[in-house]
Amino acid sequence: MPEPSPRRQNILRFIREFARQNGYSPTLQEIMQGCNINSMASVQHHIGVLEEQGEIRRNPRISRSIQLIESDVSDDTTPEGFIDVFLLGAIAAGEPIPVPDSGSWATISDEVIRLPADLLHNKQNVFALNIKGTSMIDDGIHDGDIMVMETAQTVNDGESVAVWLKEEQEVTFKRLYRDQASGMIRLQPRNDEMSPIFTSPDNVEVQGKPLLLIRDLRR
Repeated sequence: MPEPSPRRQNILRFIREFARQNGYSPTLQEIMQGCNINSMASVQHHIGVLEEQGEIRRNPRISRSIQLIESDVSDDTTPEGFIDVFLLGAIAAGEPIPVPDSGSWATISDEVIRLPADLLHNKQNVFALNIKGTSMIDDGIHDGDIMVMETAQTVNDGESVAVWLKEEQEVTFKRLYRDQASGMIRLQPRNDEMSPIFTSPDNVEVQGKPLLLIRDLRR
């Protein structure tokens, strides 16, 4: 595989330095600005080439998901029958928590969980989040658990989802209900001591639905 061009080497350096300073990967907009690239189309082209060359990996459905593949670990292939799931950060099962900016709530992955593919029903668009808080405790979801989630943009009433609250720039994990009378969205905790969140449909963006719960029984 040929070496990346000077322009793409500069993009790789920017991604590495941005992640080191901020703890999460840059958006395409930030790459365009940070590398003095004239258009978003050009950024997308360079990122696509870097992905094809094996320099980066990303989930196009998740913002800030660009991961550098360093040469000293590039040969660490995933065994057949397993899927590497990126642990992207924390999600609140309590009060919503702030995220880096309005473009995304997924921080750069600093840990990978290797799971059997059949345990995830062979789904590929998956990611994992640490659960913080106790608002879903009546569903058996505890503070400190890891929730493996499938990327999703739609949800049925009553399903548990990770949702992005656009105005608040926050993310939370709740059951979602649509109130036909008021037209509002109700994000319902599963803890009788906590109150639901009411918001407009335009303020809610579904990010994922749970696939698998992981708990350290030694806690």
